[in-house]
Amino acid sequence: MLFSELKCKDVINIRDCKKLGNVCDVEFDECSGCICKIIISGGSRVLSFLRCDPDIVIPYKDIRQIGPDIILVDIKC
Repeated sequence: MLFSELKCKDVINIRDCKKLGNVCDVEFDECSGCICKIIISGGSRVLSFLRCDPDIVIPYKDIRQIGPDIILVDIKC
């Protein structure tokens, strides 16, 4: 899967069924090449200088499923 495909998917928290946003970045282990965390934008990137919501960092272990259109995660909000 390409990063461009990953960032188009909606991220949904299965605890409350709320959309958290879309993937804006990933953190990976440079030795193994494995993804460690995905980062969800906390607000609009268009007006990023006015943004007050922090980014949401989700450890890879909390990702439950990556489907064709969505990514399901299990995190406490």
